[in-house]
Amino acid sequence: MKKILGIALWLAAATTLWAQGPNNSGTYYSAANGQKGAELKTALCQVINPHTQRKYQDLWTDFQKTDKKANGKVWDMYSNMRDFTFGTDQAGTYSKEGDVYNREHSFPKSWFNDEYPMYTDLFHLYPTDGWVNNQRGNDPFGEVGANYKGSNGDFSKWGNARNGLGYSGKVFEPNDEYKGDFARTYFYMVTCYESYKSNSGQSRQITSWNCPMLDGKTYPGLSSWALTMLMKWSADDPVSEKELNRNTAVYAIQNNRNPFIDYPGLEQYIWGDKTAVAFSYDNYGQSDGIENIWAETAQPASNAVYTLTGVRVDTDCLAPGIYIRGGKKFLVK
Repeated sequence: MKKILGIALWLAAATTLWAQGPNNSGTYYSAANGQKGAELKTALCQVINPHTQRKYQDLWTDFQKTDKKANGKVWDMYSNMRDFTFGTDQAGTYSKEGDVYNREHSFPKSWFNDEYPMYTDLFHLYPTDGWVNNQRGNDPFGEVGANYKGSNGDFSKWGNARNGLGYSGKVFEPNDEYKGDFARTYFYMVTCYESYKSNSGQSRQITSWNCPMLDGKTYPGLSSWALTMLMKWSADDPVSEKELNRNTAVYAIQNNRNPFIDYPGLEQYIWGDKTAVAFSYDNYGQSDGIENIWAETAQPASNAVYTLTGVRVDTDCLAPGIYIRGGKKFLVK
């Protein structure tokens, strides 16, 4: 039974929502407490990096834990042509969409000179259709103009950037359903590798990377056009249950987390309109009001159901708790 909540009940639940860090993260993010803007980005870098480095061959079996759909098939974010079977359909040769899946560096490896640990960091590696992956190459993510090519049903698109994007080269545009996923992937990459040690133990910074989406600095890290676009993508496509589950699965494998999944809207505290607000790892939802998180992340899909922190959830089997739909809170008992 669902019932619209009174404000008192909502506030009571909100006060216990972030007793510690979200999603059973405990005190994982406590070292970033009180930080703002660029300093928060640096503090989070020190929390999530270093992590356990994977071997490239490990990724095939890792994907079976991180990217498995409810039907047991591969969760492909580039194509909806077919459901790939783990192992059976991996790698190999391909001549068309739907042949095989492979290991996609959503943040192209050429941008960081094929270096480790980025080369096998699961937070930006996904199993994707091999042919569609090849069509992208190492083009940046973006939004295409009128003359473009696309995968089955235009699920993904590639071609020259649209007018007004701020970039004039070729781009690859993922499906709207996953634009937020990829935005939070990129927020993670420029944060995790602000400063890092290479596989040989040498100190490195993201300033040594080269691609159209970066600005050559540790902060902001992203070029202005890319940051504007990714901030919009993240707001329009809020954190999903899929991302939460994947975050947990990757954490179990490489022992670090993506804070932009754990804290919906965190990018606003680093690059947006909340850079003057201090981060509170265990009081995040209350520090500036859960209503504000809802306003930023959940309104575009008014018929969808979200948690109080802006996470979109499947409506088929809602667990008991407090949710938001159409701007209104309701209780599932």
